[in-house]
Amino acid sequence: MAHGPAALADAELIALLLRTGVKGTSVLQLSQNLLDNFNGLSGLLQAQPSDLQKIKGLGPAKRAEIAAVMELARRSLAQEMGKRPVFDSPQRVKDYLRMQLGHLGHEVFVVLFLDAQNHLVRIEEMFRGTLTQTSVYPREVVKRALELHASAVILAHNHPSNVAEPSRADETLTQTLVQAMRLIDVRVLDHLVVGKTEVVSFAERGLL
Repeated sequence: MAHGPAALADAELIALLLRTGVKGTSVLQLSQNLLDNFNGLSGLLQAQPSDLQKIKGLGPAKRAEIAAVMELARRSLAQEMGKRPVFDSPQRVKDYLRMQLGHLGHEVFVVLFLDAQNHLVRIEEMFRGTLTQTSVYPREVVKRALELHASAVILAHNHPSNVAEPSRADETLTQTLVQAMRLIDVRVLDHLVVGKTEVVSFAERGLL
């Protein structure tokens, strides 16, 4: 309390959350084990409940606490995107999507629907696929944009391989959606490809 949470190491912050260790393992050791198992704080924040269950010493209560912290972080980022134009902080959008999609073992396609001021209106998972591909129907994206009165969209999907490099198919899909959305006067501001540790922006690559 004297020095603030920023003065604590990652393991010490997690230890405060967990409160107690297990027989033969202190709470600080348990916290460090978590970080080691998930390759740091970023990996831990993307962990699935099934992954946490494998860690000795994490009972249902501790797993629930960690899951709650992760969900609070996601909701905080989403709330911030609703309050100000998303391009005031592109990194916030990337962080949110990496937390939402980076850990998934299957491919999903999500759309961020924005208003005329580029404030977030809604984030929706539109399509879900296999490990290698997903079927994306432009008419469904167009229909939802009209229903939400969106002025712009940001497209995003994950690569379960964790390699965020856009494929030729990703580029083709992007152009198809850009053309479809143009017919209803909705701009496609970006397409983000999400890996576990990296998010690649089509706009930053000059692909839009």
